[in-house]
Amino acid sequence: MRVAFDCHVPFVLAHGGVQIQIEQTMAALRRAGVEVQPLAWWDDSFQPDIIHFFGKPQLSYVNLVKQKKIRLILADLLTSQGSRTAWQRAPYAATCLLDRIFGGRIRQRLGWTVYDLADCCVCLTDWEAALIRTMYGARRARIVVVPNGVEKVFLEPPRNQPRGNHLVTSVTITPRKRVVEMVQAAALAGVKLRVIGRPYHSEDAYYRDFLQVVRETHGVVEYVGEINERGVLAKEYRKAAGFILLSAMESQSLSALEAAACGCPLLLSDLPWARCSFGKHASYAPIASKEKTAFILKKFVEGILKAPKVDKVASWDEVAIRLVEVYREAMTSR
Repeated sequence: MRVAFDCHVPFVLAHGGVQIQIEQTMAALRRAGVEVQPLAWWDDSFQPDIIHFFGKPQLSYVNLVKQKKIRLILADLLTSQGSRTAWQRAPYAATCLLDRIFGGRIRQRLGWTVYDLADCCVCLTDWEAALIRTMYGARRARIVVVPNGVEKVFLEPPRNQPRGNHLVTSVTITPRKRVVEMVQAAALAGVKLRVIGRPYHSEDAYYRDFLQVVRETHGVVEYVGEINERGVLAKEYRKAAGFILLSAMESQSLSALEAAACGCPLLLSDLPWARCSFGKHASYAPIASKEKTAFILKKFVEGILKAPKVDKVASWDEVAIRLVEVYREAMTSR
């Protein structure tokens, strides 16, 4: 079985969770004995049996794949779509209704039929699976749910290390992560917070605003910067009293999974992806003003010893085993 990975956004333009997901999935598949490599547009010597595409390809791309008799696995991260309200999603459902009236031509023009044409759509959560059906009308699509995993360094047994009295977050410093608002809320609540991460560019206006509000907290919030060494990052999670992520949009946060694997209680934005991923094993906060967020944050810290925790997080090797099953089923299906 020869598998090629393709992605609609180059890593150099957008680092973060998707890059880690793709790299770790590829590494785990290789450990499972699968021949897998990135799909290079200039190289026609590698002829894959399967293309695993991260994102939503154009309809012309899908048609070319089908002409080549290559199996196509789609992994579209519905980050924005999954964070919309029911009213914001309603026009999509209305469009799908009209599409059925007009014999499928609307969805085809919009490129939504790629989900039906793929041999399988791999979703991170049940919520994403439902969105493919309800927002894009993919009633005939074969959909499976395979959540993200974490590296083994985050799954090591606890060493009875005492935790500090601070919270930690690991994010890309960009508006949709609401990092500035999180820092302001922590300062209002008097809750110590360590922020790990980097922006897309050091001259980004939002990043400059973030640095300014961190300075204004006078030490309540500490900006650590980027941590590339995964073992060091795991130690940061294990030193913290808990983990916080108040982003406005997510698909399935890898940093939340990593922190959970390290025993951190989680405080997350109350969005469907989080509820689907963690259920009753996490705490939630609505996307609200910094004053209301500060109140919730303070209550979370005060009760953190009794806060719920995640029981088990999958490893990337477990994810790879599940994907191999998906690939084999795709290869044998008609």
